[in-house]
Amino acid sequence: MGVRTPLLVFFTDERSGPARRMESLLAHLARKERGRLRVQHIDVDRHPDLVRRLHVRAVPTLLLIKDQRVVERLEGRVSAPKIDRMLEPHLHNLAA
Repeated sequence: MGVRTPLLVFFTDERSGPARRMESLLAHLARKERGRLRVQHIDVDRHPDLVRRLHVRAVPTLLLIKDQRVVERLEGRVSAPKIDRMLEPHLHNLAA
């Protein structure tokens, strides 16, 4: 049985300045961790059922999903080092 690639879900919307400022950071992260992490952008206005089901209360919100469960959550605008600290325990043993 292979290891599934963790999924980082970025909840955003067009009106959120903090979320827009994080977009380039997330794009860089997706390139840097390609093969070890998938990054998915979700517009909260287009997916309200998913927002409710995952209890997203702020934009931006990052959810790290591993083995079909949310294992980490960051709400609000966060820095690259904070995201790296959140991801490190979950990516350290996955091949780059």
